[in-house]
Amino acid sequence: MTRIAIVTDIHHGAPSHTKRGDTALELLAAFAEWTNAQKPDMVLDLGDRISDVDSQTDARLEREVAEIFARIDAPVHHVCGNHDRDHLSVAENEEILGVPLVSEVIDLGAWQLALWRADARIHRNVPRPGFDLPESDLLWLSRMAQQAAKPTLLASHVPISGHAQTGNYYFQRSPGLSTYPQAERARAALAQARVPVAAIAGHVHWNTVTTVDGIPHMTQQSLTESFTTAGEPARAWGMLELGDTVHWQVFGDDPFETRLTPARHRWTPALAPRPADLAAE
Repeated sequence: MTRIAIVTDIHHGAPSHTKRGDTALELLAAFAEWTNAQKPDMVLDLGDRISDVDSQTDARLEREVAEIFARIDAPVHHVCGNHDRDHLSVAENEEILGVPLVSEVIDLGAWQLALWRADARIHRNVPRPGFDLPESDLLWLSRMAQQAAKPTLLASHVPISGHAQTGNYYFQRSPGLSTYPQAERARAALAQARVPVAAIAGHVHWNTVTTVDGIPHMTQQSLTESFTTAGEPARAWGMLELGDTVHWQVFGDDPFETRLTPARHRWTPALAPRPADLAAE
């Protein structure tokens, strides 16, 4: 059994209408204390450590977050989110956190962890603002899936399930900003795996499970989000246990718990579109 403590979307910085960034350091310190008491095998930070302002401010905010992560006894693995990349390069994030931030596979024994550190920048000054998944990141995902020889947990900042954003404060009216425009290709790449696969991401600031092609895709609530918790920070962090099943529990004021069994075989491909008069069959 591998136990992974997870925190995401810390958003350290000034508070906004729905992000309680002013509580981020206090809550992250509580997460560090909880983690040291729980003694997981590792910690995952799924990105958006800060709420961006400018390069100088962002570097200061990231360093303040990094100082608290340094209190954790277990190995900590980071993924960059879009706010971490608005004004800071990957290299600058690496320098502040003191670790490399390239995609990699980590052997967990019975499972493996695929840290998919795909480009998480939101391109703003273009005709269609949003994410744009580089071909190199798709190729890495495809090769990882093809070579996987044991059950695999995929961890990323941006989810690729394509799940509905109905009711989401940020994305109901801007669903294109909730995922990559190439998400369907990313799911097809992941579906090449001949082993059970599960995926977990942040970014969308709510707890969800969506199963696509036999692969459960999870998204975890932000540490400091408040749109689901009546203006107070969600205080959300999670524990994921990987064994014969996947047991995921989110603690705090927006709790969630599920136990999943990823499929060993991909599902039968979806039926082609049919005329309306056949739809009732």
